[in-house]
Amino acid sequence: MSFVRLAPEQFDSIPEIAEPAENPLLVGHDEAMAQCATAYRSGKMHHALLLAGPTGIGKATFAFHLAQHLLANPVAEDAPGTFTPRDPSSALFRQIAQGSHPAVLHLTRPMNEKTKAFKSVVTVDEIRRINRFLSMTSHDGGWRVVIVDPADDMNTNAANALLKNLEEPPPRTLFVLVAHSLGSLLPTIRSRCQTIKLKPLEPSALLGVLRALEAPVPEDEDASAALADRAGGSVRDALLLTQYGGLDITQAMENVLRGQSFVFGDAWRVAEAVSGRDAAVQFAIFNQTALDMISDHARNAAASGDVATAARLSDLWQGTERTIAETETYNLDKKQHVTSLLRRMWQALRD
Repeated sequence: MSFVRLAPEQFDSIPEIAEPAENPLLVGHDEAMAQCATAYRSGKMHHALLLAGPTGIGKATFAFHLAQHLLANPVAEDAPGTFTPRDPSSALFRQIAQGSHPAVLHLTRPMNEKTKAFKSVVTVDEIRRINRFLSMTSHDGGWRVVIVDPADDMNTNAANALLKNLEEPPPRTLFVLVAHSLGSLLPTIRSRCQTIKLKPLEPSALLGVLRALEAPVPEDEDASAALADRAGGSVRDALLLTQYGGLDITQAMENVLRGQSFVFGDAWRVAEAVSGRDAAVQFAIFNQTALDMISDHARNAAASGDVATAARLSDLWQGTERTIAETETYNLDKKQHVTSLLRRMWQALRD
């Protein structure tokens, strides 16, 4: 059966793969599920949860499963000790998936109506939707859930606007913030949330999810183990590696960066592979891989006591993040972006 998307497309959608809002599968977070379910049943649910962890491990999916659990069990003391399974055939599932349920508000990077491209941040106008959402009386007196995904993409104005909501939350309202990098959030926001750190998936769980999604998993045991290790417990990364040339892109980037000299022709071939009209996913893979590589080198430098190199690579990471956002926002030349970034990375690893 061909995949039919119910959820609105997001800035990081992967073709033919379910969005978190429409994903009935939640694997590998049993402890966190039990923690939240128990808190809800005992009447001790914090008004704001901060789900933290690496990209692609199921944080946003967790948020939507939690939202459905609250809505499916309006009487807290009667709720089960783990999340109620999401049934794709139910009306509640479909309403949440389609973004049409009146008690669930999902805030993420909005579309720029002029350019028809997604913005690079969660804007203050998105966060201001919370006030309108909460000003409406709950349709059945039940819970209302606000999901901010990812919260670390908020700009300063958006973060300050959200802070006001967190300071005076209405009754029976749950805020769920999804964050890939806790350090990117205002300390005042973190202090008003209960942080739940979700762990990367174990290799067996990761491979099980990939098979459930009918993704191409290597039959060879060593190859599948290598894939799980390369993905770092992230389903999203594993999908990008297996279905969108992520392994080849990463290998080509490593070849450029390991060279004794910077070979422009090799960098240009990487640029051509990720900059085509139908290569949006590949371009995103390149950018994320570049950020991950810089981060890994900075972490290794810091661990070895090379503070100067770690600081230089940290500056490069921040500059790269800005350059990526500018390239996407202003539709700049992608090939030039790729070759220039590879040159800067090559040089930074040798200074």
